[in-house]
Amino acid sequence: MVKQKHIYNRIKSMLAEKGKTNIWLSEQLGMNKATVSKWCTNDTQPTMENLFRIAEALNTDVRELLVSNKIR
Repeated sequence: MVKQKHIYNRIKSMLAEKGKTNIWLSEQLGMNKATVSKWCTNDTQPTMENLFRIAEALNTDVRELLVSNKIR
């Protein structure tokens, strides 16, 4: 049996926590809606520069958008 890897997306969950949508974020960043959608579905990842812009738009610390790779 193959164990499926759990994929967690902090951008998507942070948008939900803030009551915002992908479209709202794309407008805030002046970016294409498809690009933001790809970030939220883990098809692509934002650059570090865009990660900081996302954090600013969501009024959060950029570290909140990252998932630790350490096992607890």
